[in-house]
Parts: sequence; structure tokens; C-alpha cells
Amino acid sequence: MRKDIQDLWTLAEPYVKDAGFDLVEVQSGREPTGWVVRLFIDCVSEPQVSPGPAAVSHADCERVSRDISAALDVADLITHAYQLEVSSPGLDRPLRRERDFARFAGQSARIKLADGVEGRRNFSGTIRGAHDGVVEIECDGRSYQLPVEQVAKANLIPDWEREFHRSAS
Repeated sequence: MRKDIQDLWTLAEPYVKDAGFDLVEVQSGREPTGWVVRLFIDCVSEPQVSPGPAAVSHADCERVSRDISAALDVADLITHAYQLEVSSPGLDRPLRRERDFARFAGQSARIKLADGVEGRRNFSGTIRGAHDGVVEIECDGRSYQLPVEQVAKANLIPDWEREFHRSAS
């Protein structure tokens, strides 16, 4: 993780936790509109609990944004103009830590590794679990053991049929 992202994570996480949420992802970089710092927050959930509908409201994001904005002003980590965005992680939620993979066992995900395992870097399949620094994913009819520290990027794959059914209810 880049040092600037780690510093932002370290600063933001206590405020996110105090608000009753989990910090999922921190992004920071130049975009066409200028410099953007983006935080994704989610409801705290124990591993092996099925995810329900998104429970992070606009008001929750506003509250966390105000707290973190004030902390960023005091810490002066970013010395140039920036926009702070706080949002829920969405249906294609990023997966970063072992507990994220454990929480979403049974869900479909895409995982890209920094270094390959058995000659592969890209995996798309069903998360079977995570423990001892390893995520297990069933992909192409077999199971792979992937070191969590080698995960460069991972996201849930939305189950659109379930979402359409839920929205119709």
C-alpha cells in the first residue's frame, strides 16, 4: 500500500469506527476534476454473515465526511486542494482484508494477484472462505488457495438476478 494511502487510512479509520462503520477502501489521486480522496465505508458485520441490503445512508456518509474533513485539516496530510468523497462500497464492493473475504464466503468475486499462483494472476469464482492469511476461491471447477498479501485487487461480482428480485419486492 502506498505510504500516502496508508497515512490516510490510519487517520480515517478511528473516525469511521467511532461512527459505527468499517473502512473498506481508501483511494487518493488526480482526476479530471482535480485531486480526490475517496473513502468507502460499510456496516460492521461479523464473518460468515450474509450481506443484506446496503445500510449506509447518505446521512451516514455526510457525518463521516464532516469528521474526517476536520481531522484532515488538522493533520495537514494533503498540502494541496482536494475533494473528499465518502460513500458506501456498492454492489461490487472491494475486498481487501482476510476478514472481508471471510465475511463474503459463498459470494462471487474477481481477484487479481500481484504475483501468480500456479501460473495465474486472475481468478473469478466463488469465495469458499479465508483463514491464516489465505483466501480460498473456487474457480474453473477447482479450488485455489491465494495468499491475501498477494491480492492486488479484489471485488465482489454483483448478483444481478438477486438484486432485480429484491428491488421488485
